[in-house]
Amino acid sequence: MVFSSLTFLFVFLTVTLLLYYAAPKKLKNAVILISGLMFYAWGEPIYVFVMILSTAIDYTAGRIIDKNDGKPKVRLVCLLVSIIMNLSLLGIFKYSDFLIASFNSWFGLEITNPFVLLYNKIFGSFVGEIKSLPMPIGISFFTFQSMSYTIDLYRRRIRVQKNAASFMAFVTLFPQIVAGPIVRYEDVQNEIDRRTVTEPMIASGISRFIMGLGKKVLIADNIGMLWTEIKAMEYSQLSAVTAWLGILAFTFQIYFDFSGYSDMAIGLGKMMGFNFPENFNYPYMSRSISEFWRRWHMTLGEWFKGYVYFPLGGSRKGMPRTVINLLIVWTITGIWHGASWNFMLWGAYFGILIVIEKLFLGKWLEKVPKGVSWLYTFVLVVLGWVMFDAVPAGTVQFGEVFKTVFGYIGAMFGANGVFIDNFGLYSLINYGILFAICIFACTDSFKIICGKIKARAPQWVMYGYPVGLTVIMLASVAFITTSSYHPFLYFNF
Repeated sequence: MVFSSLTFLFVFLTVTLLLYYAAPKKLKNAVILISGLMFYAWGEPIYVFVMILSTAIDYTAGRIIDKNDGKPKVRLVCLLVSIIMNLSLLGIFKYSDFLIASFNSWFGLEITNPFVLLYNKIFGSFVGEIKSLPMPIGISFFTFQSMSYTIDLYRRRIRVQKNAASFMAFVTLFPQIVAGPIVRYEDVQNEIDRRTVTEPMIASGISRFIMGLGKKVLIADNIGMLWTEIKAMEYSQLSAVTAWLGILAFTFQIYFDFSGYSDMAIGLGKMMGFNFPENFNYPYMSRSISEFWRRWHMTLGEWFKGYVYFPLGGSRKGMPRTVINLLIVWTITGIWHGASWNFMLWGAYFGILIVIEKLFLGKWLEKVPKGVSWLYTFVLVVLGWVMFDAVPAGTVQFGEVFKTVFGYIGAMFGANGVFIDNFGLYSLINYGILFAICIFACTDSFKIICGKIKARAPQWVMYGYPVGLTVIMLASVAFITTSSYHPFLYFNF
């Protein structure tokens, strides 16, 4: 079930924050814990127990690891239990349907997912029987977050959390529980038990939340309507202009949707005394694919770097091993994003591009004009988004994925024999201003302009900032109440 009611979300956030501020310090983590469980149960009332199970096992493993500091075998066993348990949850809920469906497709079988049978046996009489296993919202986020705790504890990089409620509060931090940023325990270990909420933090948090809300509601949701319409069309009939407008719409939609949610999460965190890590840094300004992935979903990149790439040896064991390590990491990155061949293709695509840049292309990109390296990066990223989202859900044959992806890319470059049609012209006129806003808003131009105004303009001019935030907030609320199109794209991961 995808969260569909932003109105309910606003009410929930308001009530939670009021309770949080009213609660004494000793009870603030309890408010976080209870509100986090309620927030998750709102979208997944059954699967909240999956999150509780994951949290309980990681907490217990952490306590045992801490108590057996001089027993390396015991510590290693506990670490493995935590990792295997979390990966098993991901495997069962996120990948089992896909693997069985692919196996059935390859061999012409009709095997039923045993976990679906088990689900129906336990919950069928309460919620109705299912044919495919529903995926817990944000399972990739909270399992990675919880798993990082036991890994860092095993490495002796953090202190053990002895209070079970405080540890669960860390995992169930509702602002970022379902779509990131991925907050490792190391990021908030000093704040989980001792934090101070100041007026400047609250003001900064409110500002960040409103900006994120505007990005998501006013930009992402509106530009996303165009992609939804074009994605439903027959790709073999698309004109080149229509195909480009469609995937560019998704290019901006996914950025403003995901970065907007991250901004809201970071803002809410500040309102509660937490400093969550940044997740985006103007990725569409990048001049190489490597740089793009240092700026996009930064917490995921840091997670894979710290827990997969470096343990594999990173770039310390020669170029051949570095290439293998990069390809492994990017294959896993693709798989992390979804149980479908198109995500694996997408991950392998970026892995190969980064390897090529590592081998020789990166040095050339540093020497060419900025416009050339930027265009190279942006076009390749856009082509990557075709692999990411142009394939219909449920496609289990790799040949069909390949055909669909290159059918759409072919349309972008005129393979259908039509440069522009009436729909493309209509969309260009109707969405032209919104595209211009997207281009401007995904760069640091606004930040630079505001900095110059703050440095040179009279003090009274700065009063326009809260007025602007108020306008964005009111416009967002108005759009929420008049539109039913509010998908959170990364809730599905």
